[in-house]
Amino acid sequence: MLNSRKFSGLTIFLFIGRLPNSKRKCLRPGKVSPCRPVPAHIPRPTYVNSKKPPGIASGPEVHDKKGIECMRASGKLAAQVLQYAGTLIKPGITTDEIDEAVHQMIIDNGAYPSPLGYGGFPKSVCTSVNECICHGIPDSLVLEDGDIVNIDVTVYLNGYHGDTSATYFVGDVDKEARNLVKVTQECLYNAISICAPGVEFNKVGKTIHDHADKHHYGVVQQFVGHGVGRVFHSDPVILHFRNNGHGRMVLNQTFTIEPMLTIGSINPIMWDDNWTVVTEDGSLSAQFEHTLLITENGAEILTQC
Repeated sequence: MLNSRKFSGLTIFLFIGRLPNSKRKCLRPGKVSPCRPVPAHIPRPTYVNSKKPPGIASGPEVHDKKGIECMRASGKLAAQVLQYAGTLIKPGITTDEIDEAVHQMIIDNGAYPSPLGYGGFPKSVCTSVNECICHGIPDSLVLEDGDIVNIDVTVYLNGYHGDTSATYFVGDVDKEARNLVKVTQECLYNAISICAPGVEFNKVGKTIHDHADKHHYGVVQQFVGHGVGRVFHSDPVILHFRNNGHGRMVLNQTFTIEPMLTIGSINPIMWDDNWTVVTEDGSLSAQFEHTLLITENGAEILTQC
């Protein structure tokens, strides 16, 4: 989810050959296959037939008992789909093959893949490889030994969205990449641990930023967590860096936390597809995300198996 802060460089960003001081190839766009069909009987979100992103809906997602059960169901399915996608990660698979498998599992469970048709997004899952910060479009790219890849799954089930992501290792990954992924996941769980009714949202950003600083990683500021439930993206905007924002968590509220950390520059460059976002210097980026429900005792993670 894009923060309201603007960033420059809306042009495709390509290095020639391999990245400086690295054996890793730079990320390049591949061939995108046609959109996959969804059976007519599966309910669609209202934005599907519009090519314009609906943006962030005003007002928080706060649920009654029935709504909470629906959120638990969509969150559980999203977690199961993500877990399945993770088992597919290996050298030689294409990101389009991952999309195909994710798409099929979601529709087999009577749900709609939320990214498909959101603002014109052409695929059912986001696959963000190596220096891709977020919103990578699945295509003909072949995953190679040593890559890392974030899989971002959102499902729309019975009128409610469940949203989650994780970063996976492709084969034998070096220590530098493994540590980035480890710390990014720690940032997410540290932030979840402080969530409870009445807690200020700005404490999420401070918690994440403090832990990232200890390990000398950058925190991407332009992409944020968000309310989620009956709509894909709603208030509040969850900043992952230190900030003076207002607002407090309330009982039975659902939202995501999804920190994105980098080894190098935190500045994003967007490709000409208007979705794929990569680090300015080609350095690695990792992300983890959960959908949370605020309870009397803290936060329940809805997107876990």
